[in-house]
Amino acid sequence: MSGALERAAVLGAGAWGTTVASLLAPRVPTTLWARSPHIAREVCEARTNALYTGACPLSPSLRASAVLAEALEGASLVVVAVPSHGFRDVLTAGAGYVADGATVLSLTKGLERESLARMTEIVGECWPDRPSGVLGGPNLASEVLAGQPTASVVALQDEALAKEVQALLSSESLRVYRNTDVVGCEIAGAVKNVLAIASGMAAGLGFGDNTRAALVTRSLAELARLGTALGGDPQTFAGLAGLGDLVATCTSHSSRNFAVGLGLGRGFSLESALASVSGVAEGVLGCRPVLELASRAGVEVPVAEQVVAVCHEGRAPSSTIAQLMLRSGKSELDGPAAR
Repeated sequence: MSGALERAAVLGAGAWGTTVASLLAPRVPTTLWARSPHIAREVCEARTNALYTGACPLSPSLRASAVLAEALEGASLVVVAVPSHGFRDVLTAGAGYVADGATVLSLTKGLERESLARMTEIVGECWPDRPSGVLGGPNLASEVLAGQPTASVVALQDEALAKEVQALLSSESLRVYRNTDVVGCEIAGAVKNVLAIASGMAAGLGFGDNTRAALVTRSLAELARLGTALGGDPQTFAGLAGLGDLVATCTSHSSRNFAVGLGLGRGFSLESALASVSGVAEGVLGCRPVLELASRAGVEVPVAEQVVAVCHEGRAPSSTIAQLMLRSGKSELDGPAAR
């Protein structure tokens, strides 16, 4: 494909990183970086990543390497799919190898715990003078890799670059849209993971569809309220990165964050609930940073508060719904009265 993006590197061989790498490989030479040499060999030789994507076949043109410098060599598009707690370390390790002017796309839906930084802010610190954006939307990796129809949104401030990435990722089963609101898409991705834990807890407690519908609806209001206060476009939160991703993450048993909440609601400890899922449940790590960001912005986030209380303060999940139901009466419409 002609254009500025002529070679891609995908850093992180979890389920979503592997899936995006397999989507890119038929369009542009792509190398997937895996921490594990075993996974890198399996991708190259068997065209699978059994640990994260099962037996689903990967693109035959996808390359993989356990050497970061080798994966980054000559890459004009770098897709970062490592968990938030390791994001800065990976970028720091790759700083001497990433190409000048490379476009960086984050798949990581979280915040840095210590600094509360968004992932693109970390890119700006570690790899300055490189355009960065995010990919968001209702994109459960297993369904995307299986070719089930869905949609996604790529957020980059540079419209020309966004169109290139859009073309690279679009397929008959994945419709990719563009958005210039990097902040809004990134905040939506981080906050929805926290809210999905609450949805899982409600399901684990045995509550029905009415409860979960109300919880998801108020979670969307909470996400939009915080995201707008932090500089996001209100329209973003009604789109794929907001409502779309929130619905998928709050309702699917394939969602790690929902699954952790489900375990908590059923009475398992946090450690047991986390052990039941493969990969990182970003909402557990990200709920405290979300609460801190909300405090700084003067925004109430009652659902996120309950997630923090259960995950980190020992509150029983059974008390969370009561805490939410006993809040003082509000207006449903946005504004100070709705908070």
